[in-house]
Amino acid sequence: MINLSKISNVISDASAAMITVDEGGAGQRIDNFLCKTLKGVPKSHIYRILRSGEVRVNKKRIDATYRLAMDDLVRVPPIRTSATVEDVVSPKNITPKFEQSIIFEDDAMLVIDKPEGFAVHGGSGISRGVIEQLRLERPHAKFLELVHRLDRETSGVLMLAKKRSALVALHEAMRGNYMDKRYVMLVHGDWTEKKKRVVLPLQKYVLPNGERRVSVQDDGQESETIFHLRKSYGEFTLLEAQLITGRTHQLRVQLAHLGFPIAGDPKYGDFAFNKVLHKRGLKRMFLHSEVTSIRHPLNNEKLKLVAPLPPELVKFIQILDKNLSKEIAQNNA
Repeated sequence: MINLSKISNVISDASAAMITVDEGGAGQRIDNFLCKTLKGVPKSHIYRILRSGEVRVNKKRIDATYRLAMDDLVRVPPIRTSATVEDVVSPKNITPKFEQSIIFEDDAMLVIDKPEGFAVHGGSGISRGVIEQLRLERPHAKFLELVHRLDRETSGVLMLAKKRSALVALHEAMRGNYMDKRYVMLVHGDWTEKKKRVVLPLQKYVLPNGERRVSVQDDGQESETIFHLRKSYGEFTLLEAQLITGRTHQLRVQLAHLGFPIAGDPKYGDFAFNKVLHKRGLKRMFLHSEVTSIRHPLNNEKLKLVAPLPPELVKFIQILDKNLSKEIAQNNA
């Protein structure tokens, strides 16, 4: 498949382009393939050129539901895209941001320890997310897609697929619950149960300013998490969460609903207390994707992908440990 970062050099309004489908495009519907390839072209126009027969696959007319196969030859008619010279960024001008964050990489997968503060993809005022950045850093990659998402405020294990077959296999593993994802979070409150299974219906909604939110609603989608107690600090509790489902903002909403908001959560947390935490040294949300255990999507080998707790979170825990030790010493005096 044509490298999408260079698409404006290939698709033009002067001549037709011939694209040979590789694994990156194999299995995709032709309409989805064209939407991704023809950046900036309205969907209505894409469906028009499909209906008119201007798009051909192996010299034959096809409809919008046709699924591409390996080595299919796609004819794209002369067409004007919105890509400009500014859209094509030279790899020489790209400063690598995630090379030091790579946890695992082979021909099928790329796994990074995503830092807090980075959105996984562009949009909502963010011009370049993790996926866009990595594609620019790796201009020769034929295929690179997010396997799942992490909130901008969450750090930790983030998986990307380098082959469509790997992406499909990983998505099947997620749907079949064959993937064990563990998160660590610090919550406000004294959680006493060693193990607790939480099942709540979650419903998405949009605020007037366009911001996406989630709440517990009877008609929502079922969400399930198993929480494990790691350490109690009285005022705070360090928990480990095992995701059974992967709903948007699942951990944040479930814990807030139970009365144990995640420390530093800017959307669902205790906002007044977050300001106090900021002064005490916690300047981010304490939520981290620590371990993901899976089988390799292609060779079935066991993989344990680990992202250590970031230094700023370790430092805050050390402060809590020190304060707890002082409190115990005073009580025993």
